Amino acid sequence: MADQPITGPASYFPSIEKTYGRPIAEWQALVRVRLPAKHMALVTMLKTEHGMGHGHANAIVAHTLAEHKD
Repeated sequence: MADQPITGPASYFPSIEKTYGRPIAEWQALVRVRLPAKHMALVTMLKTEHGMGHGHANAIVAHTLAEHKD
């Protein structure tokens, strides 16, 4: 199973780290601090405050929120 490619939002993570120079854990921490904000409010925050593209911001938010669903 380890040979299967990464899919979904996590597939963007290498590009996000390379493009914005910060580890995913830092981006997720920024999102978690603002919870329980809505998905699009979090995407907008990453875009406006950190210059992140929509797809990258959406991937981080989607993955982070999915981790918090219980």
